[in-house]
Amino acid sequence: MKKVCMIVADHPFMDSRIFKKEAKSLQKKGYDVSMIVPRKNGYLFDVDGTPFTNRFLEKSFVYEGIKIITYNWENSRNQLNKVVNDVSTWDTSGAFYNPLTKLGIKQDADIYHVHEYLSLFAGIGIKRLMKTLKGKDVKLIYDSHELTPDPFDPRYSESHRNNLKEKLLYMLKETDYIITISDSIKSWYISQNPSLPVEVVYNSPPLALTYKQKNYNKNKLTACYEGNIDPNRGNTDKIFKMSEICAKNVDFKFKIIGGPRFGETIQLPDHLQKNIHLTGWVDFQEISKHMEEVDIGWIDYDNLNQSLNRHYAMPNKFFSFLNNGVPIIVNKCHDMESFLRRHQCGLVVNKQYSKGEDFAEALLYLYNNKDMLQKMSINARKAMEDLYSWEKMEQRLYNVYSELLGNNVKFLM
Repeated sequence: MKKVCMIVADHPFMDSRIFKKEAKSLQKKGYDVSMIVPRKNGYLFDVDGTPFTNRFLEKSFVYEGIKIITYNWENSRNQLNKVVNDVSTWDTSGAFYNPLTKLGIKQDADIYHVHEYLSLFAGIGIKRLMKTLKGKDVKLIYDSHELTPDPFDPRYSESHRNNLKEKLLYMLKETDYIITISDSIKSWYISQNPSLPVEVVYNSPPLALTYKQKNYNKNKLTACYEGNIDPNRGNTDKIFKMSEICAKNVDFKFKIIGGPRFGETIQLPDHLQKNIHLTGWVDFQEISKHMEEVDIGWIDYDNLNQSLNRHYAMPNKFFSFLNNGVPIIVNKCHDMESFLRRHQCGLVVNKQYSKGEDFAEALLYLYNNKDMLQKMSINARKAMEDLYSWEKMEQRLYNVYSELLGNNVKFLM
């Protein structure tokens, strides 16, 4: 049985992509899967940042058949941040004397699957030291959930971004495979090095088995946002404006599945209390139930001039809507726009910065064109059934692993 070790620098250990999809799929395929994951302030944390104070307190344990090994996030930063140092000093400066690398070596895995820029750095240390200390050649997968560094990110100086990019390209020379989440990110990597093996594994859920085709012959409308609400995502001012305008024209509800993270709240205006419903964070398996009454999904990324990742984004919520036959309204983000136009399963507001009024107009347009909305709903579900469900992405994941292990078996998608 081949051993796989997932290395995580920042994500929660039950992250929907890392644990619930990739790790569980590999386990189902017969791999021995372990995960090295961070504690913050001594605790593991849920997808919304809530600390698990009454469970998962052991340093290592088995959860749903997967071995979980924990370390203190705070104790990992100093060594991992040495990634910015001259590469000639990495082996001698203690850079690889970090919890992720040390614990990774102990797992003695065949494939190490890392999920962030800093866990890639730890993975480079694992690969080198496994060869030096044990004479074992291991494979390293970089699961690039986004581009780091983001070429547009104003939080870092140009010189710092250039340094991070230089180190990334250096690390990729020792990386055996890249998995990423959008075609544009794949193209970016190949533009840097045409010989890099890159596969796109979208953030898709398994097909919703309880799906029933939606019926839009009704005189009401429910829009939805799924995921985090913070300064960069799920702009509440826009939600309030959309709800205010639409409620004057139709029996309107706005449903928020997820919402603020641990320690944060949303204050709903008094006059919209009946129009906006917050479910709170729900279990990954329960999302489809909450989508049953949803007519249209909403995704909006502001400040596109400050983030190439937002242009390239294909987030979990995007496929979650499609999985449940929910057409999507988005602003002008490159990859989502291309997908919606190709599959005719949503509407693009033709502005990079769209106001609440713009989205309200789009919602009411679709409400008044129910035949179009019905067709978009059918197309959304069909795209998932035919091409994009996790069952399809799972085969891509298996093919990457099969190729790395020298198997000739290819899984049909």
